[in-house]
Amino acid sequence: MLDIGEQLIQDARLQIDEAQKEPFFELNRILEALKQHNLFPALEWAKRNRERLQQQSSALEFKLHRLHFIELLKGGPARQMEALLYSRNFEPFAYRHAKEIQTLMGSLLYVQQGVHNSPYLHLLDPIHWLDICDVFTRDACQLLGLSVESPLSVAFAAGCISLPSLLNINHVMKQRQCTNVWNQKDELPIEIDLGGETRYHSIFACPILRQQTTETNPPVRLVCGHVISRDALNKLNTNNKVKCPYCPMEQNAVDARPVQF
Repeated sequence: MLDIGEQLIQDARLQIDEAQKEPFFELNRILEALKQHNLFPALEWAKRNRERLQQQSSALEFKLHRLHFIELLKGGPARQMEALLYSRNFEPFAYRHAKEIQTLMGSLLYVQQGVHNSPYLHLLDPIHWLDICDVFTRDACQLLGLSVESPLSVAFAAGCISLPSLLNINHVMKQRQCTNVWNQKDELPIEIDLGGETRYHSIFACPILRQQTTETNPPVRLVCGHVISRDALNKLNTNNKVKCPYCPMEQNAVDARPVQF
């Protein structure tokens, strides 16, 4: 994917400093190492960013240590002592992950007979490697202020979903000779459901006017706590007095405060 990105930069004639690219190169190297079952680059990265990861309640570092511990368990009795010594790395996470740590420590009792023949067989599930790749990608992107999904791929997928409906409505409009109905650049002639996975921001529709709020008509919170649109507030305003259509509590229109979703 990196070579595609580089080609896109060249084709678009963009000038991007190498220092700006390096965080993405590093994340790509770490992700490739995880796919090869190499945890150490990710562990080093997580340790360097421990404070920031903790601020976003990330469990990444603990999951990396847990996975390394499990890999030691797979080594059998020969690596049992090494696994026991490595468990010291769980100490900073004992408060948040006590039950998981207890499970990991309990699995040490079955190393001699084989963890695969114990109640802890689920620890050996290969899905943990897929999970750690997803967790790392999500937390690293959040740390960089990025979306986990590529904006380009999301826009492309949304276009593919929308295109059949747009072609159909375009055909109907031409047949009925009403192409001038679609005369606004910022809206579609029909509503197209793109699915929940493409809903990145909350949408508020005014319960009074039954219209979606916009930048020019934002949602506002009344003193009583109910939220309506600015246009609805203006319609309800009589001599700077507003009676809430739900309570109904009488209040001053100037006391309404904008709401950010």
